[in-house]
Formats: sequence, C-alpha cells, structure tokens
Amino acid sequence: MRIPVACGLALLLVLPAEGADKKQKKNGEEETTQVLPAPREPPMVVTADVERLVFQVSPLSPKGLLSQQTRNALKAIFKASRGDTIVRLRAFVASSGDLRRVKEIVSEEFGDKRLGLPVVSTVQVGALPLEGAQVVIESAAVDKKVLHPNGLAFISGQVATTQNPLGPLETAVRNASLPPDGVLRVTCFLGALNQVAPARARAKTAFPKAVVNFVQLQRGSVSDFAECEAVAALPTPVGERVKFVNPIAGRYSQIALLSPGKIALSGLQLGFRAQENDIRLAFQRLEKALEPAGTSLKHTAFSNLYPLTRSTTEIIRKVRQEFFDKAKPPASTMVLFEGLPSLDASFGIDVLAVLR
Repeated sequence: MRIPVACGLALLLVLPAEGADKKQKKNGEEETTQVLPAPREPPMVVTADVERLVFQVSPLSPKGLLSQQTRNALKAIFKASRGDTIVRLRAFVASSGDLRRVKEIVSEEFGDKRLGLPVVSTVQVGALPLEGAQVVIESAAVDKKVLHPNGLAFISGQVATTQNPLGPLETAVRNASLPPDGVLRVTCFLGALNQVAPARARAKTAFPKAVVNFVQLQRGSVSDFAECEAVAALPTPVGERVKFVNPIAGRYSQIALLSPGKIALSGLQLGFRAQENDIRLAFQRLEKALEPAGTSLKHTAFSNLYPLTRSTTEIIRKVRQEFFDKAKPPASTMVLFEGLPSLDASFGIDVLAVLR
C-alpha cells in the first residue's frame, strides 16, 4: 500500500531523529557541555631554601615557533631537574611573538604534570646565539638535599666588553675568594653575539661547573658592551644572614652573600609609563606582593631590573632608594632590553629577598 506524501511527512515529523535519545541523560535531562578550567596564574612570590637551590639553562633549538620551542625548553628543564621542585623560571625571548604565551604555556605544562607553579619572568631580547632560536629559559629549583651548606653568593652584573665579557666577572669571583668551580650559573648580556663562541669556551674553562647563558640585549645593538652576572656556592660560612660586598650607598652592592635559610623569589613586576610616580607604583605593588611571604623590599638581596630606555633607567635609580636599604643596597643587574610582555610596559623588576 502506498502512503500519501502528506502522511509520510507527518510520520517524519513525529519520528525522533537518529541518535536524539543519546543526547539526553537517563533522567531525561540534557547533557551539559563540560567547561575546562582556565590555566592557573603563576604566583607572584614563592619561598625556597638557599642551601638547596640548583640552577639550569635550557638548550637552544631552532625547531618550531615560540610556543613549540617554549614547550621543548620546559621539557628539557623538567628532565634536568629530576623531580626537584622548580620555583623560578626566567625566559629570554628573541621573537616578535606574544611574550604572554610563555607564562600561559608554563601554566599548562605544570598543570598537566600537577606541579606547583613557579614564579615567571619573561623578557624580550634582541637575539640568541643560534639562528632560529626564539627562547631560552633559566630555572631555579629546590633539591631534596642540602647542596650548599654555607649558602650562596649572588654577583651583580660586571660591566665588560664583548671582546672580554668574562674578565671582570672572573676578577669579582677571585676578589671575593670564591672558588671558580663553585660558580653555578653565569648569565651574560651582550651588545652583540660575534664573540660568543670564544666566550663560551672561556666560561667552560673558568667556571667548569656552571650553566652558562648568553643573550643579545637589543636587536639593533652592535655595541662593544657586555655585563655578566653569576651565582656561586660559598666555601665558608658568612657569619650573618646577608653580607654585602662593596656596597655603594644608594645604588647597589657588587655581591650579596647569603647564609642558609628561607628566601622569597618574585616574578616579574611590570611598570607602565615612565614618570616618577609610575615607577614608584611598580615598586609599591611588588612590596605588597612580598608582604604575605614575610619580607619586604628593604630585605632585598638581589634585584634584576629590565628597563627599555635610558631615561627610565635614571628614574629607577632615583626611586629604588626609597624602597631598598640605602646603607646596604642589594646586589643588582640593570641593563636595557628589547621588550616586555606588555606593549605599555616601560620596565620590569624581579627580586630575591630574605625572610624577616
């Protein structure tokens, strides 16, 4: 028997579509779409034990774009850390990509591994010493055992030249009676990369146990400028919680010697615009972030400052005296960089402070 067209259409209207019953739960309610939680935001401050810190630098790679290279760098750091708790990451990015992706990827990768998030500083540089490389990441982690029973020395950037970037740092290490094989990390900020190969070879000889990192500060820079900072294990006890070597009142100290104990490590605090009040506001925000950890900027042992212009640098030198201990200023490195994770940012700062 043939079914009239009108009846056929009616039957089609009342018959349920294939699989429609699968879209409903057994209790008759429609399924709700699962919303994945947003990645956690890295903390602004973490605490760690000086005597347990270990340092790594990710290998350079030309493969892929910024996101892939960041994931590969983190993978290498996870492997090198061997289960140690990573507490700080500092990423130098030689790319025009969105620097904010670095922090997002850190949150994703640590979240996938169910690990506590470290503080993060991301800074744009001019170039890295490998064609195609877009990011290099430094890490600080807390080992399960005591590695430095006498504490650590944090050495300010020592001004040099690209022809001899490590000479002043070697002199500072020697004058502080620090053994060369006790140097754990060296970071050199260069005006140009044309002398990196001999500098790397010299670093390997001068500081055989150190992880070493070289970056070019700005893209257009070919100046004969270098500044190298370092971290070294102390061979003997300091005798006080923090001892500053060669402090210049109102400016900075050449070296900060830290006895074993708790410290606070901050992530990158950005400053926006470049008026004196704007610079001061960034320091105030960082001060507030340090308070819950039980410390303040007055107890800073080392500061890294990342200005983008010389005029900003001069204002920072003036304003920081209001927050740091004028009589015992922290060791510090401040050089001009290419960019920061916000187009409106004029400078960034991160610090290491001892707990009160």
